[in-house]
Amino acid sequence: MSESTPFIHEDPWRIFRIMAEFVDSFQTMSQVGPAVTIFGSARTKPTDKYYRAAQDIAKGLAKHNLAVVTGGGPGIMEAANKGASHAGGKSVGLNIELPFEQAGNKYANVPVHFHYFFARKVCFVKYSLGFVYMPGGFGTLDELFEVLTLVQTQRIPQFPLILFGKEHWKGLVAWMKTRLEKDKLISPGDLDLLKITDDVDEVIAIIRDYERRVGPPGTLPIAFA
Repeated sequence: MSESTPFIHEDPWRIFRIMAEFVDSFQTMSQVGPAVTIFGSARTKPTDKYYRAAQDIAKGLAKHNLAVVTGGGPGIMEAANKGASHAGGKSVGLNIELPFEQAGNKYANVPVHFHYFFARKVCFVKYSLGFVYMPGGFGTLDELFEVLTLVQTQRIPQFPLILFGKEHWKGLVAWMKTRLEKDKLISPGDLDLLKITDDVDEVIAIIRDYERRVGPPGTLPIAFA
């Protein structure tokens, strides 16, 4: 018997753990109401300008009765959860424990814990009406291109996708223009799905404008309905 055989036999039972994770998270998130997800680095320090900006964005969204969703960890995630919590809003942390760098932050007043990355990813997208991408690493880029692909392929509604920090994002956007768009690897207008800004108030205005255009709570489009 090969060493992999026991693992294969465990897979059918693993389905039940996956199902339970979806049921628990869906049950919690379905009660949160309209929400915006803020992504960004777990390594950003409280003294960083982007930490302060994430906190201000979250605070502004919470004041307009929008829940703020993050990955529940430190850095930008902590900043956003802190801003929402201090404004008296719903501060959601979809936390996944990693062997380094991430542990749940204390500012998420709606904590949801995950074992599987893919279940967590579904919850980010399913329950948000907009996405803000602060400077971050591989994880932030992963979430950016995942959601961008879903919007571009019309698998989910055309939610606002906001890149905050022009200095950070301009190189990537320029590369996509000169390589992907110029070489016709993406369609004309695909990059228009992204909005780049350094203005906290503009982020909030974009999200609120989208919310007004698509309708009141209960009628907002939901991904993967």
